Amino acid sequence: MAVMSRLGRLLRGFLGLFISGLEERNPEALMEAARQEFRQKMTQYNLALAQMAGVAERLKNQIKGKASRAQELERRILANHQAGNMELAGALARELQELKVDLTTDTNELQETEGAYQNNLRQAKLTQKEFEDRVHKLETQLSQVKIKEAQAEAAAALSSVAFNVGDLGDSMKTVEEVLAKRYERSAGKARVAADMVNMDQIHEKEAERKALEQAALAEFLASQGIQSPSTAESPAAAKEIGPSQKS
Repeated sequence: MAVMSRLGRLLRGFLGLFISGLEERNPEALMEAARQEFRQKMTQYNLALAQMAGVAERLKNQIKGKASRAQELERRILANHQAGNMELAGALARELQELKVDLTTDTNELQETEGAYQNNLRQAKLTQKEFEDRVHKLETQLSQVKIKEAQAEAAAALSSVAFNVGDLGDSMKTVEEVLAKRYERSAGKARVAADMVNMDQIHEKEAERKALEQAALAEFLASQGIQSPSTAESPAAAKEIGPSQKS
């Protein structure tokens, strides 16, 4: 029996550790369970409130009916009294007296029931607000915990792969060498292309093109009966409009 008892305590201990681990890893599940439990209790509480409200409504209807009955009895009492039916009037008066006692009792019970209903309703609203505030606080705390855990994980990951710029020296040196070789090849090709160009020949072609353009212009102007500006201006005319003649 002692061995079984010890074994039972050990199993309960392992089970407790297992459950504690699950709770620690899943706080959201615990919060959801708390919400479900609160909803169930609030449902039961609301049912009790509904019953209390039903009692209050029943008392209101009873009071309304008895008040109408009292008014009717008062009319009948007066009518029978005036008619000389004193015995019936007395019986009705006795009934009215008992009815008013019932009305007083029902009115007091209604006031007590309404008071209890309002107090419990306020308590339910207060409990609901307190629960929502607590859930909001826990959600905020959970969010902060997750942020801190993420920061810790990031810091741990960075510390495990920490490096300096100097650690990349070989790779960066290789990049520099590759770029230098590509620049040298491109610069060499550009120089070869520039050296192969005959600039004198280009200048001769440009002068020839301009001369042909001017000859074509002169030919066109001549065909239109227009004297070319280069031939129309004589040296004398050019001399007349010179700066020395203006004075």
